[in-house]
Amino acid sequence: MKLRAILVDDEPHAIEVLDNYLGNFSEVEIVARCQDAIQAFQILQHEKIDVMFLDVKMPGLKGTDLLRSLKNPPKVIFTTAYQDYAVEGFDLNAVDYLLKPIPFERFLRAMDKVFTGLNISNPPVSVTQKNTVSNKDTFLYLKVDRKMVKVNVDEILWIESLRDYIKVVLKDKSLVSKQKISLLEELLPEDGFIRVHRSFIVSVDKVESYHSHKIEIAGKELPIGRNFRNDCQRRFKLTF
Repeated sequence: MKLRAILVDDEPHAIEVLDNYLGNFSEVEIVARCQDAIQAFQILQHEKIDVMFLDVKMPGLKGTDLLRSLKNPPKVIFTTAYQDYAVEGFDLNAVDYLLKPIPFERFLRAMDKVFTGLNISNPPVSVTQKNTVSNKDTFLYLKVDRKMVKVNVDEILWIESLRDYIKVVLKDKSLVSKQKISLLEELLPEDGFIRVHRSFIVSVDKVESYHSHKIEIAGKELPIGRNFRNDCQRRFKLTF
């Protein structure tokens, strides 16, 4: 059985992320990619759709209002940068509510709910398969100044938490995005990055030197937190 999907988001980069994630599912067919709710409404009148990935804030008509207008809606997964609509989304019987940037593992859990609800067994993808992808083959999108910016994972030196923001330090620039460092940690390949402090994640192959309390990358010393010393000891074979 082919699962027929529609992607609805006014940000092209957000559509591209969903495209990339859904490319891991051989049983999913993307029927349409829409940049506004009106276009999606028209398609839903003529096409059989099993699942809709739906942004909330869009020009003209919000995603929640689109869902209310449908007599027989498909299963819906909200994909948005705004957590304020989560209660409303679940009140509308959404399958799930995903906050951007969407970690792949979190996306998998949402897809599992869809497959379960439609009685489709054995989804053809797993977290293990995703984590085997090398840094050079991986990219992610960060929301910076109201746009989604593509970042090649191989160019990241380290990530620093700034309370509700993060600073992603690349080889030639830094990007600041409003999100939690824990969310970005889920997006990064496990074999390429390590959390060394509650405020720092570093790229393992960019580390120039280290000792029991500090790591140096590109001439910058970063602290190793007490709660992360055991992980660092295993990864870097440190003797404390």
